[in-house]
Amino acid sequence: MIQEDLRVKEVQELFDKWRDARKDWDIAAREDIDFYLGNHFSQNELDELDSRNQSSMPMDRLYAAIEQFKAIVTSKKPKFSAIGREDSDNRLANVWKTILEYVWDKSHGDEVFKQVVHDYAVTGLGYFYAYLDRDADFGRGEVKFTYVDPFRVYVDPNSRHKYFDDASGIIVSTILTKQQLIDLYPQLGQPIEEGSEKILIDEIEPFNNEEDYPDATNQTTMQSFTPDNTKDKEFNIEKYRLLEHYKKVRVPYYRVVDARSGDERIMTQEQFSKMSQDKDFANAIKKGLIDFVEVTQPRIKLTCTIGQIVLYEMICDTEIYPIVPVPNIWTNTPYPMSDVRKNKAFQRFLNKTISLITSHAQASAGLKLLVPQGSVSDIEELERDWANPNATIEYDPSFGEPQFPSPQPLAGSILSLPKMIEGYIDLNIGIFEMMQGNTDVAPRTYSATMMMENVGQRRSQSKLRDIEGSMKRLGQVVYNMSRQHYRFKKTFRIVQPNNDINEFTVNRRIYDDKTQELQKIENDITIGQFDIRILGGSTLPSNKYGEFQIYMEAYQAGLIDRVEALKKTEIFDKQGVLQRTDEIGKLQGMLQQAQEQIKKLGGDLQTAEREAVSSRKRTEVEKFKGQLAEQKYESKAQTRLATSRLKDAVKLESERLADDSASQTQKG
Repeated sequence: MIQEDLRVKEVQELFDKWRDARKDWDIAAREDIDFYLGNHFSQNELDELDSRNQSSMPMDRLYAAIEQFKAIVTSKKPKFSAIGREDSDNRLANVWKTILEYVWDKSHGDEVFKQVVHDYAVTGLGYFYAYLDRDADFGRGEVKFTYVDPFRVYVDPNSRHKYFDDASGIIVSTILTKQQLIDLYPQLGQPIEEGSEKILIDEIEPFNNEEDYPDATNQTTMQSFTPDNTKDKEFNIEKYRLLEHYKKVRVPYYRVVDARSGDERIMTQEQFSKMSQDKDFANAIKKGLIDFVEVTQPRIKLTCTIGQIVLYEMICDTEIYPIVPVPNIWTNTPYPMSDVRKNKAFQRFLNKTISLITSHAQASAGLKLLVPQGSVSDIEELERDWANPNATIEYDPSFGEPQFPSPQPLAGSILSLPKMIEGYIDLNIGIFEMMQGNTDVAPRTYSATMMMENVGQRRSQSKLRDIEGSMKRLGQVVYNMSRQHYRFKKTFRIVQPNNDINEFTVNRRIYDDKTQELQKIENDITIGQFDIRILGGSTLPSNKYGEFQIYMEAYQAGLIDRVEALKKTEIFDKQGVLQRTDEIGKLQGMLQQAQEQIKKLGGDLQTAEREAVSSRKRTEVEKFKGQLAEQKYESKAQTRLATSRLKDAVKLESERLADDSASQTQKG
């Protein structure tokens, strides 16, 4: 027989009390879920619309606006930063930034963030939950976070702080089957020592049939798969309620100061007791070389109960509740209002307006006929014949002629109502037509479009700041838990979308090669104090084309370098592009130099050719002159020879003639 534990009684009483206080919010939030899923009409409203032959199809502007809002505020991964409270190492700040990004990726943060924003918009309250996954990384454990269904979280109703800092406690309820419980806590499947008793899961009293989800009060024929109508119908399956009770307590710590160096270190009571067993540490305290001061700090204590037993207790190394709320429309209570609840009336008004317009269109589409009483013998026959385009219809004109009354037109103001109502819904949620891609309302110029886009996001940014406040607190909880857990050597590696790798190894011990004494601990994340912040608006979408144009103008003006300009592109291999660009630049420089050298050589060649031509011409002239002189000389020589030969010939002919004359004289 299990003895009653007072701690179990305390947790159960608080759970019952806080659940009753939240009952009204449960019902309203469940109706909000149904309304978001399209259940806009009760069964009575459906019957009334059907009796009037009016359409019951809703014009669901609210769903579209909420989905667009979710898409906008979760467009990108948030950017965390760590800022030292004192003169802390800047490198450690970068280390913590990488650790936070690592935890985000390991926790599938993008998916968790979208679900939390969904609960924020639809029910009015979303929850982040930071925890230590002890089985991850082959048993070394990983700090992670997830989301918690808001119907499973129960808060002290007296809390008035937006993030429940003043709450006396928070309880998380989890309903598990017997097998799920054994899988989660294997020790329950076997006897475990509980004082002097042995406890089996069969000895744990199952909970009653009350679920965490309230029944919907607005169920229609358009039923959707929501928690209440997807309950396990096999009632013979035993279920257990696991209650996790978080409350604030004060825990003793020790601030240990090295009197010689002034270095400080914060130790838990367990760590200080273990260190005190070391002789050197104890002697240093006796000699006054080490001083210590005991202080108490607020921390979160977790008590986990199931049935009538306490499963375990532990102290979380954080002063902030690891259950981080994300409240929507604040009501100064733990029960905020959702965007759905705020806009239900407008959506119902829109549905009725559309139904009225549709009904009038249906009525106006068919021609009406007024027949004087007694002019037609059989009205039913008239109605049948009226549908025949070639029918001949008899009537008694003495009673009067049939008339065709014209339908009364709807007022123009009614036709403009849907657009106006949609505008109110968009305004309340912070979504405008241009943000939904409607080009009809976009300005004509690019700069004006950019300006209107920035103005249109102000409403979304205002709501996002509330969400970012919760995300900042989540980052602080993750920081506190990581600082306590990651005391061993570990490498945090993040692969960026551009394939760049951010990598830091923490708690790396550096020893002296000769003495093997510890010299220092590189990237010791257990020292220093950092505030975790989030870059405002980092999750909002950005106009990449517009940002790139601005960066290109800044680059062309010489205000930034090409590396910074390249960051605003979607190029995957940015480093490779930079390397190849450098190589191309070098090759282009070499080519330009070669071209200039070729040009210079070409000019030199032309000059040489011109000089060569001139030299050749001078040579030819001189040669020609020589040839002329030679020809002149030869001509003179030939002339002299010809004259000499002519003189000889004349002399010989004179002598011959003289001889002939003498001979003739002798003969005579």
